[in-house]
Amino acid sequence: MKEKLDILAFGAHPDDIELACSGTILKHLKNGIKIGIIDLTRGELGTRGTVETRNQETIKSTKILGVQLRENMDFKDGFFENNEKNKIELIKKIREYRPDIVLTNAPTDRHPDHGRSSELTIDSCFLAGLEKIETGQDVWRPQHIYHYIQFNTILPDFVVDITEEMDKKLESILCYKTQFYNPKSKESETIISSEDFLESVKYRARDLGRQSDCKYAEGFVSNQTLKINSLKDLI
Repeated sequence: MKEKLDILAFGAHPDDIELACSGTILKHLKNGIKIGIIDLTRGELGTRGTVETRNQETIKSTKILGVQLRENMDFKDGFFENNEKNKIELIKKIREYRPDIVLTNAPTDRHPDHGRSSELTIDSCFLAGLEKIETGQDVWRPQHIYHYIQFNTILPDFVVDITEEMDKKLESILCYKTQFYNPKSKESETIISSEDFLESVKYRARDLGRQSDCKYAEGFVSNQTLKINSLKDLI
């Protein structure tokens, strides 16, 4: 049996995690939290780059993040479905790594893969706790599922202060040289390859920080009602 993870982060594409919640991951790793990442696809339909270059970029970014593991499900970019076959594959991963917390894509977003990945992950987390779904593993159901915020603006249920992690977050994003702003690139421009897009990533973190009394923050939406034992827990 593999080592249990505290947090398992799912992303539809390589770079989803880096853009949306890598600061939170970096912060928790500093505190000894065990974290893994599972990308559902290779992002092979991306206008810029190739599967090979994306793989190399992901390896570089993963080294910067320092997570315990990163795997890829090799689902079909743009066309994977929330079906029984894919649910079983994710159930196996959830039971294998037994995370207490799952991070997943935004519940709805500009890219249709993001919302579909979110639904697939949520369904798989619930089904992983059902004994009659047999995978040769013990059942496991994560305690919490949190959606990170992506292209579309969503009001978060809570934010994480990533002021100390912001520089390293940007470093992990810039590992994806084919995808994001690179004035030397000769490939077609896309909405995420502009300099303005990278500025928007920084602006969102600054804006969430402004609203929560810190310099930079990342926001999350909870899949379930949040519970606290004391109002002082919010301090």
